[in-house]
Amino acid sequence: MGGGNLNATFLVDNITSTKNIMSLSIDDAFCLPSPLPTWPSGGCFASGFIDLGGLQVSQISSLTKVWSTHEGGPDNLGATFFEPSNIPNGFFMFGSYTQTNNIPLFGWTLAGRDTSRGTLKMPTDYTLVWSSHNLKIKQDGVGYIWLPIPPEGYKAIGHVVTTSPQKPSLDKVRCVRDDLTDVCESHDWIWGTNGLNVYSSRPRDRGVRALGVATGAFMVQNNGAAESLACLKNVKSDISAMPNLNQVKALVQAYSPLIYFHPDEEYYPSSVTWFFQNGALLYTKGQESSPVGIHPTGSNLPQDGSNDGAYWLDLPIDDAAKTNVKKGDLQGATAYLHVKPMFGATYTDIAVWLFYPFNGPAKAKLEFMTISLGKIGEHVGDWEHVTLRISNFNGELQGIYFSQHSGGIWVRASQLEFQNGNKPVVYSSLHGHAAYPELGKNLQGSGDVGIRNDTGKGKLMDIGANFLIVAAEYLGSTIVEPVWLNYGREWGPKISYDISKELRKVERFMIGKLKKAIEKIVRDLPNEVLGEEGPIGPKFKDMWSGDERG
Repeated sequence: MGGGNLNATFLVDNITSTKNIMSLSIDDAFCLPSPLPTWPSGGCFASGFIDLGGLQVSQISSLTKVWSTHEGGPDNLGATFFEPSNIPNGFFMFGSYTQTNNIPLFGWTLAGRDTSRGTLKMPTDYTLVWSSHNLKIKQDGVGYIWLPIPPEGYKAIGHVVTTSPQKPSLDKVRCVRDDLTDVCESHDWIWGTNGLNVYSSRPRDRGVRALGVATGAFMVQNNGAAESLACLKNVKSDISAMPNLNQVKALVQAYSPLIYFHPDEEYYPSSVTWFFQNGALLYTKGQESSPVGIHPTGSNLPQDGSNDGAYWLDLPIDDAAKTNVKKGDLQGATAYLHVKPMFGATYTDIAVWLFYPFNGPAKAKLEFMTISLGKIGEHVGDWEHVTLRISNFNGELQGIYFSQHSGGIWVRASQLEFQNGNKPVVYSSLHGHAAYPELGKNLQGSGDVGIRNDTGKGKLMDIGANFLIVAAEYLGSTIVEPVWLNYGREWGPKISYDISKELRKVERFMIGKLKKAIEKIVRDLPNEVLGEEGPIGPKFKDMWSGDERG
């Protein structure tokens, strides 16, 4: 998206304004490639409204532009501020919404309706947090950011943005009773100038059991001081807006990712059952010479205890069988899904897990050259995932989390690649199987030095063609977890090679600064990637019951 005609400027009252410079409007709003389907009936999923316990909320994505600036923020393209429009009768806005100008408009803010008398009240006044009046920035008019002052026992949920120095009407927004609020925190940086920084907000405590509800509001830091806002809370832990099993299956069919592997990939995913049936072995500490085969369901895997090093899995001993298992079985590979509530059950996260019997060796980029890292990066039993985040207000895909080794990134739906309707595209990196939203080298490091995570369009896996829902705790006994899911030990052995020795092989022909750079990059890799620890299964990772890192 371009910046428009940057030369068409004029000066008014000490303010540099611009014409024909990009700002967001409702005409720029992103829509998924295909219309949303009619979801199977049942419960309150995709009804447009969610009851938080005396406070009914609706997600408003119909937005009216209030003010915009055309510099600062990501790509120095500024940001645009909106307020919700077409609010349902009886509902009130909590605050304004803002977004960077470097991506298509794709956002929302909540509006609320008091269903038990006393959950909402008008503010008693407003405080002017910031004004662009005396700033020489590229902008449409003058912007004012106001903070509602709540009555005693209530909290402000959002800021109000206007283009007038007059305070907004007290009837414009509502504050929320304390017991229906939770602590929120700033998240992504949206825009900033002259000591002011604007961030998106999210609940501080997030996870399956956390009750905080995201509101779509933004947070402000003015010269380092943060204005106090709250998010909402699902006080009754009501999960009636979560999808039932038929609705989950419909969501998977609508949004099942298409995963592309690199054309040079050698190590593909498989089903867990295929791994067990093709010679995977269970080892017991102190009895290393007597490994045992694993039942196809994993019924002989230990089910109690923590990851104490007492047990681990490994490839077959026979060389031919080992080579075969390393390659995986793409044709029969299964995606394992974990469905869970997020943001006080106003969202559904569907974590899509893939099991790879083997993770291949890594490559590094050192300025102008690419080198193989020998055995570094190789390990048995590689679990990777992406997570779909879906609004329970309407069933719309909001974004995807791309897991990348020890971390990952969230990508909005508006920035995803889609094929075959609303199916997002995911690229699996060569040998390492980290997930990325686009093609390229995806360098993990700094500058021109780092681990390469090459992606490309090779073989394809459609998650919707072969998936198994292995867990959805909120559905109770509807989903029976496979036995192997509760195996809490390592899915691969610790490495059998010397990392220092492998590094010395790589460093033989390097000059000093590159040696130090590659050593730092390798040592910073997570232990599972290095093979210093065998990877644990999905259920025993932090994100199983918590939020993703990012």
